[in-house]
Amino acid sequence: MKVMDAQEIMQIIPNRFPICYVDYVDELEPGKRIAATKNVTINESYFRGHFPGNPVMPGVLIIETMAQIASILILKSKEFRNKTAYLGGVQKAKFKRMVRPGDVLKIEVEITKQRGNIGIVNAKARVDGKVACSAELMFIVSLKDEQQAK
Repeated sequence: MKVMDAQEIMQIIPNRFPICYVDYVDELEPGKRIAATKNVTINESYFRGHFPGNPVMPGVLIIETMAQIASILILKSKEFRNKTAYLGGVQKAKFKRMVRPGDVLKIEVEITKQRGNIGIVNAKARVDGKVACSAELMFIVSLKDEQQAK
């Protein structure tokens, strides 16, 4: 069951094609956790160079996907509506398996700490139930209302 589709996601985070990596949100508990999906297709532009004849999703883009999903979780809380969340740090990143075209990335993110507009989430990306990547991400939410400034 989809809780949010791509159009709803774009109302929350500023990322757009070609750098929006979230297809839909499966589950959402604002202020606590989120589960979302990224369908990895051969049409992704990065596969042309990473790597010809051996397409592999770059690890940094898996981290970016997890950060975008964390942003949705953070920005769905009442205190951060219409704000922008930024990735402030990456700790304990581990890459356990390659992500290839045709894979479906299922990402789960859980808030573990928050103080004011700064916090930490634990994120895991799985393919076929097996962990492909895990990381601890720090986020910082802009305190000004950036969405209305547009």
